[in-house]
Amino acid sequence: MTLTPSACGCRDAVQSSGDRLAPTLHAAVAEEMRLVASLLERLAETLIADEAFAARHIDALQTFDLVVQCADESAAVLDRLAQGAGAHDAVAPVRLTAVQDRLRNALGKAA
Repeated sequence: MTLTPSACGCRDAVQSSGDRLAPTLHAAVAEEMRLVASLLERLAETLIADEAFAARHIDALQTFDLVVQCADESAAVLDRLAQGAGAHDAVAPVRLTAVQDRLRNALGKAA
């Protein structure tokens, strides 16, 4: 299931209170994403503490690192937006090519 801004009520909340709250919301969501990344890192550390489990699932466990990196990059984009950067300028510094490509693709579709 994909949550869209309208499905979760986010779009209505931002639009009804005006764009003046958008930077605050961007920053808050960035912090939430960092919290999720931190929780995932702790979960991964717990799982790799069991050496036998880690050895059997090493490839799958590496996905935790990728998810954390994606969350960190996405949070950084939101931070840049919160600081007033334009959409393309917020995406340009993204270091993970796959994330940057997906974000640029989304911007291209909206243009």
